[in-house]
Amino acid sequence: MKKPSAGDKEQKKREKKYFLRLFEKYDFRDEQQFVTFWKVFSVCVLVVLEVFILLQHVDQFEERGGWRTLGLILGVSALLLLVQALKHFAVQNTRAKKVFFVFDMVLAGLFIFLTSGSYTLIVYMLITTEYYLTAKRTRGSVVLFCIAAPLYGAFEVMQAYLSFGGTTTEVNLFPLLTGSIGSVFALLLHFVIVQVALAFYRQFLRLEKTLKELDESKKELEKAYEVVAEVSALEERQRIAKDIHDTAGHSITTVIMQTESAKLLIDKSPEEAKNKIVAANLQAKHALEELRDSVHLLSGGKESVTLKTALENIVHESTDGTGITIRSEIEDAEVSPAKFRFICNTLKEGISNGLRHGGATAFWFEFKREGETLRFLLSDNGKGCKLEELKTGFGLTSMIDHAKSLGGEVKFHTEEGEGFEITLTLPVDYKEDEDGKKN
Repeated sequence: MKKPSAGDKEQKKREKKYFLRLFEKYDFRDEQQFVTFWKVFSVCVLVVLEVFILLQHVDQFEERGGWRTLGLILGVSALLLLVQALKHFAVQNTRAKKVFFVFDMVLAGLFIFLTSGSYTLIVYMLITTEYYLTAKRTRGSVVLFCIAAPLYGAFEVMQAYLSFGGTTTEVNLFPLLTGSIGSVFALLLHFVIVQVALAFYRQFLRLEKTLKELDESKKELEKAYEVVAEVSALEERQRIAKDIHDTAGHSITTVIMQTESAKLLIDKSPEEAKNKIVAANLQAKHALEELRDSVHLLSGGKESVTLKTALENIVHESTDGTGITIRSEIEDAEVSPAKFRFICNTLKEGISNGLRHGGATAFWFEFKREGETLRFLLSDNGKGCKLEELKTGFGLTSMIDHAKSLGGEVKFHTEEGEGFEITLTLPVDYKEDEDGKKN
């Protein structure tokens, strides 16, 4: 046996590549491109079928001298091919296409009268398949089948009947009807297979479209999450920067002012100068703690102590080595990070203000939950002032605004010679348990 040469192998490879490129030209995930491919494919198959039909009947017509009939078959074949080409590639109007389908049925019927064999049935299936593919509704396909299948069966019976001279004495109609029913059944099977295949194909397209939309939505969500993460990180940095500016910066400024004031008073009023230095020392401790907290948050850390512990630490730092007294009653509470920092900063600000402006030496601090509210109370024994003369500077104004942003309220109470009192109320933060209940 002769082995294929290198040239033959190369030729086969080229043919294979061409065949693959022919299919790769169409994207079957696009129904319109799939239909276009089917139109081209069906025309090619129709040409092959017509050639087979002609070859099948050439000998018979030569023996019978039926060259006229052969010429008629050639004419019908050419006309059918022309109608198919026009319908597929030239006619766009839906009504015009329906007219062309009528021509198809008529020409296919002529094929049945002029020829015999299974090729005509395949031609009929090709014509109906194209209609099934382009029909917008299944009802239209069902109507076409109900017309085309019985019509094909009737054409077959009539063709067989006429081939026997149109006399019922020379032909047994039972085998003809049986053959006709077989053809109708074949058309029914073809209809069911095409409809099921189309249903699966269109479901695949819907799933493909849904998956594509989901992928696009996922990408958009990922982009949105990235933007939100960047915005959140930027907002957190801005908030921390504001905290440093509003608290630590303010505290350090206060320390400088108090030490400068103490230098001026150290000769005239040593006791008052001492109080200024004590207040400055306490303010510096608070500023250092605020800076540490801000750096801790910037590095991605979280609050590592409870609110009660944090408040107790502030009380201890304020009394350690300063000579002031702070009595306290503190309950623990679960709060958001924003409320945690605000409550701690309010306590620091209140103690510093009491020392700096009121000359206080003792404080009472209370923090507890009352129903749906967190209550903060800080009072001192300072000199106080008339409430109508109270000037809300930077610290107190910031305290009021921050409390409002958290859904709470700050009130100040003071009288001349009666000290100063800060009352802060904030709503309780709720967390849902496993049953979805708030606690």
